[in-house]
Amino acid sequence: MAMAASPLLHPIPKLEFRKCPFLPLNSQFPPRLHFLPRHFPSSSTIRASSTVLMEPDVSTQQDQAKEVEIVACPVCYEPLIRKGPSGLNLSAIYRSGFKCTRCNKSYSSKDMFLDLTVTAGLKDYTEVQPARTELFRSPLVSFLYERGWRQSFNRSGFPGRDEEFKMAQEYFKPVEGGILVDVSCGSGLFSRKFAKSGIYSGVIALDFSENMLRQCYNFIKQDETLLTNSNLALVRADVSRLPFSSGSVDAVHAGAALHCWPSPTNAIAEITRILKSGGVFVGSTFLRYTSSTPLIIRLLRERTSQGYGYLTEEEIEDLCTSCGLTNYSRKIQQSFIMFSAQKP
Repeated sequence: MAMAASPLLHPIPKLEFRKCPFLPLNSQFPPRLHFLPRHFPSSSTIRASSTVLMEPDVSTQQDQAKEVEIVACPVCYEPLIRKGPSGLNLSAIYRSGFKCTRCNKSYSSKDMFLDLTVTAGLKDYTEVQPARTELFRSPLVSFLYERGWRQSFNRSGFPGRDEEFKMAQEYFKPVEGGILVDVSCGSGLFSRKFAKSGIYSGVIALDFSENMLRQCYNFIKQDETLLTNSNLALVRADVSRLPFSSGSVDAVHAGAALHCWPSPTNAIAEITRILKSGGVFVGSTFLRYTSSTPLIIRLLRERTSQGYGYLTEEEIEDLCTSCGLTNYSRKIQQSFIMFSAQKP
């Protein structure tokens, strides 16, 4: 719905890359890239009071630069204020602290990922998660996921990581150059591919599992290109409570993830919220059955508790449509489906 013009609203600046001036000379991290505005387009708007920070331009010591943060408080969705070096990369995020001025809640990095869950910082309360959620928080499963577990998906029709990446890239062509969030990224199998492609201005690898994010960082450390040159950040978050401002993200990817979510409706509603107009959501998952599945097997799968939320192709399309997404498209191979939908 269109918003009336207000003196509190300013256009989102177009972003360009400059060297980050905030790292000390003896830092273990080399200089990284961060986002700075170049000019002001006339499309989307944000609240300057909470989203835009001022910092000196070191090239002239006279001009002021505005930094746009897309991360938001998972409690109230107020854009977070950052203290520390700017940038959407491992070193900048690790050295920064974030605070919500509305909730007065602070967030910080841990083991190279930024914890933006509602439960971040809790001392006494422990929330019980569904078994399939806890499974992927296991250190053993996190270790094995990219070392054999994920490859077993090929038996169900998954075409393999390289082909899946190419398929996703085709769907993401309309939003090349934007910010991509890889939700339920696991060990970062596709997050790293998106970052290395150089096509996106920033990639956020997001998962609820701390151990999956640690595995992701271990893989990143083995790749000098990712460690030193990419705009890749690691964030812990709940897919049903995504810590990003509304309309701030260009692309969302969820590989082999939807069947693991406790509430696909809440998750896709959240994905729709954070996408910009024209933003693209691409996901893949296992189908409960397809049109070629024998009737007896269909009935069995309908009545058997599987521990995972496998959906039919019709249910996935209906879910995307009910959350306001359009231009639904899909590719199916055996029990594998990759689908795409767009925010109007």
